[in-house]
Amino acid sequence: MADQKFDNTKLEEAVEAFVQDRQKDKYAAVMGILEKSMILMPTMKPEGLDEETERLMKEGKPVQLPKETKIMPCLLRNEAGGQALPIFTSTAQIPDDRKSPALMGLPFFGCLSMLMSGPGQVETMVLNPFTHNMVLTKAVLEVAMKRRDSLMQQQQQQAQKTVKVTEKQFQDIVHNRVALHLLPKYLFEQKETGLEKLQKEEGAFLVPFYEEMYPEGRKDFVAVSPEDFSVMTLNLTEDMQMTRVDLPDKAMKKGMCYRVYVIRLRESQEILYYTLVQTEQGNRFGRVTEDGKHELIEEAPDNGAEIEAVMNLVEHR
Repeated sequence: MADQKFDNTKLEEAVEAFVQDRQKDKYAAVMGILEKSMILMPTMKPEGLDEETERLMKEGKPVQLPKETKIMPCLLRNEAGGQALPIFTSTAQIPDDRKSPALMGLPFFGCLSMLMSGPGQVETMVLNPFTHNMVLTKAVLEVAMKRRDSLMQQQQQQAQKTVKVTEKQFQDIVHNRVALHLLPKYLFEQKETGLEKLQKEEGAFLVPFYEEMYPEGRKDFVAVSPEDFSVMTLNLTEDMQMTRVDLPDKAMKKGMCYRVYVIRLRESQEILYYTLVQTEQGNRFGRVTEDGKHELIEEAPDNGAEIEAVMNLVEHR
């Protein structure tokens, strides 16, 4: 694939700076950027591709190769007879008369892993050999691999760390997960059918959302019951229906969503989802969008003026 999907401007600037002043700090600066970059590697045309994939590759467009596809990099031979793997920051660094049958775009470390797992006949890379000709020796590449392995180990250790929370803290996490993610996701997907189920079953409809957050054998720890919820539906206009869901009293504290307004617009068949959240700055309206994002919008008025405020939010959304 060609390089439409990434921009290596900063990398090329760092390489140019090194070429002009070949100092260790300039070299290190290049490696620091390169290790986080996507690069281009020239290869032979993979065998067994269908016509459409071959056409896309010739046009320089991204393609998804089958897992069993064998990649054969195109190598360069230096004056001493040794071989090196060329890599490029962009197609602009490849002269027209030196283009390879195919170009593969991949992360630098993916390219390095391919080199290191090879038979050992190729031990160096050359970055932009026809322009900057920056040689990455075996020693440099080994250091880069050690840095990658160290980073991966740190990430694995971090992922294995578990944050210990109390049962009460976990209940709060579950509550906000239901109010701000699971319930709106369900309503956006099921639309009128899901909303009517909520209106009909009320609290009994909501409790299973909490239960699914607990592993098997822990359902007894679910700290809500159907009676903890209050659901009220109003037909405000011919087009607008509002369903207010009061969440359990234990949600009335900082950082928690304590009430939800679900708006059904009949004409456009839209479902809108507004929240009331208690923050450090007081109670605020929020909105969950269909892509799952929750954002706080504005300060919430007194309870008696909430319905009018929600209608105003709908009108000016």
